Amino acid sequence: MIRLEAVRKQFGGFTAVERADLSIRRGEFFAMLGPSGCGKTTTLKMIAGFEQPTSGRVLLENVDVSRVPPYQRNVNTVFQQYALFPHMTVAENIAFGPRSKRVRRSVYLPQVREMLEVVRLSEFADRKPRQLSGGQQQRVALARALVNFPSALLLDEPLAALDLKLREAMQFELKRIQREVGITFVFVTHDQGEALTMSDRIAVMSQGVVEQVGTPEEIYNEPASLFVAGFIGSANLLPGRIAENSSEGSIVDLLAGPRVLAHGPEQMLVGSQVSVMLRPERLSLLPAAEAHQLQISGRGLEGTVRELVFQGASARILLQLPDGTRVVTNVATDADLPFLRPGDSVAMTWKPGAAYLISGWPEHAGANTTDVDSVEAAL
Repeated sequence: MIRLEAVRKQFGGFTAVERADLSIRRGEFFAMLGPSGCGKTTTLKMIAGFEQPTSGRVLLENVDVSRVPPYQRNVNTVFQQYALFPHMTVAENIAFGPRSKRVRRSVYLPQVREMLEVVRLSEFADRKPRQLSGGQQQRVALARALVNFPSALLLDEPLAALDLKLREAMQFELKRIQREVGITFVFVTHDQGEALTMSDRIAVMSQGVVEQVGTPEEIYNEPASLFVAGFIGSANLLPGRIAENSSEGSIVDLLAGPRVLAHGPEQMLVGSQVSVMLRPERLSLLPAAEAHQLQISGRGLEGTVRELVFQGASARILLQLPDGTRVVTNVATDADLPFLRPGDSVAMTWKPGAAYLISGWPEHAGANTTDVDSVEAAL
């Protein structure tokens, strides 16, 4: 449906997007994810036609539209500001597109009714935008964009203005609407939770570069770079060097001290600088007496409890390794773990296959506990 071939965009001496190669399938919910300033919105604007690439090509349904104006492309865009016409009713807002194209009333009225049903606003057809909630206004904007049945719908952080609960509810609504209409959705966001919840595939961007494209499971479990590992969810990144390779994986000498067994997408050379990624939810805690045996198996670390944070169904535990590196793990609050008190020594372990290898060393070893820290550590 949409293909970007070596697309590059410069604004003067600043490169906003550097050689983007993307293919977006028909009927796919595709997210472009990354921190502010990474180039995702610029990429969306080049697909929409609001920006032209400095070099490379943008293709829609195998037709080069790199120099085609927006109104001649069969795509519609929904922005953060919904820009509904305040003097029009909901139904009139939705009908604006077909009326502008001089579609006959007998043709567009059934389409408007159909879109009202899809977005579950049939009973609000005669209301004005000011009489609607934020989520309802967003659904009107979606219906207005979809009533023309574009090849693709482009969404530039449309949930950003909503409060947390409504935003979470609208994530499922957006996915439901996309499945019902079967149109390609390209969704730009900096919120990893939104991308993981709604997307069939995700493109993670950093500083104008597409770091990785994959399913939510691939992006989360098998990140292609330290940036992706740190930006998507929480991660413990422990630097080390490859000591040896075997059929079971690679043995890594961690800078923190012990040896661990890890696996990666491909075998790396002995002596290579690598990072072992351990997701907090994959770490289990045991009494310190079991640490030695776990280290022999290559699936154990020893640390000291520094902080416990209650988070409802789980508790977030901050641990410190002997060399000072800090690691985070999540533990169910109903678990019987009487040894979890600040200052206590514990053993950490994980199931085979949970330790994942990434090339290179992070700027800061250990846990990335917030979005900002994750980005800074990965960069």
